[in-house]
Amino acid sequence: MNIGCFALVHPFQPLGAQLAQIAAWGFKFADVTDNSDGASLGVEFGFAAVASLDANPHDIRRLFAAHGLEISSWCAHANLLDPAAPWRFGTAQIIKAIRAAALIGVKHVITTEGEPSTPFGHALSEDERIFSIREKLNEPLRLAEDLGVKLLIEPHGPVSGSIALTERVIDACNSPALGLNLDTGNLWLGGGDPVAYVRKFGSKIEHVHWKDMPAEMEPRRGQIFGCGMATIALGDGVVGIAAVVEELKRAGFNGHTTLEVAGEAAVLQSRDFLIRHNLPSGDSLNNVQP
Repeated sequence: MNIGCFALVHPFQPLGAQLAQIAAWGFKFADVTDNSDGASLGVEFGFAAVASLDANPHDIRRLFAAHGLEISSWCAHANLLDPAAPWRFGTAQIIKAIRAAALIGVKHVITTEGEPSTPFGHALSEDERIFSIREKLNEPLRLAEDLGVKLLIEPHGPVSGSIALTERVIDACNSPALGLNLDTGNLWLGGGDPVAYVRKFGSKIEHVHWKDMPAEMEPRRGQIFGCGMATIALGDGVVGIAAVVEELKRAGFNGHTTLEVAGEAAVLQSRDFLIRHNLPSGDSLNNVQP
């Protein structure tokens, strides 16, 4: 598997500075992480790493390439349970991300439903939540299929954080353009078992976000459904990352993965952890590249 890095490694730094740091650490892959419609004041004045969904995506690809990096995925995490509104990242932005990804040869756009923040969203029944996700992803999935892009759902909400409900979403959407992105920390936070997730969905998992979680988070399992980044290195927490790696290998996974880990020491320790556990018998660290 390829090991890439979340492109938000330093606060208040523009995207180019994020990519320069990722490259300096020796990575060859990174994702398009923070993105939005239109212009960004933070980008104009050099303190935000937001990629515009309305930009020429080839300019974004060239920026990555200038640092020796390949784009492994385009993140389009959305709010699919609250009512659609111009100020909510949803269907329109996912469609823009799919178009941008297709234009520059990026095969995976990653989304999720998120946790609802309105009384409307909190009042939805289980069936209504699944219908809301299905409705808001219908046009993005049609476009993704036409453009040869896969839209991957990540555990980061009350539906995607459940193995049983994720299966219902897959069945309801019924699209060959739909796949899954396993986020180890998010799934664990939501009360799920990443190993069981891999055993259940196998080849539907086309990308992985890596996070480990500290033991002090255990009382909050099932109450929150995700976090942006882990604060500890892989292997230092209670998620059981080594077992997840082994299960992915048994499932035949050999794709892109992304470290969502904060802090240089934790990032590098996490990369080395994955390299050690991903080595076939007889290989050495010296001939494995992140």
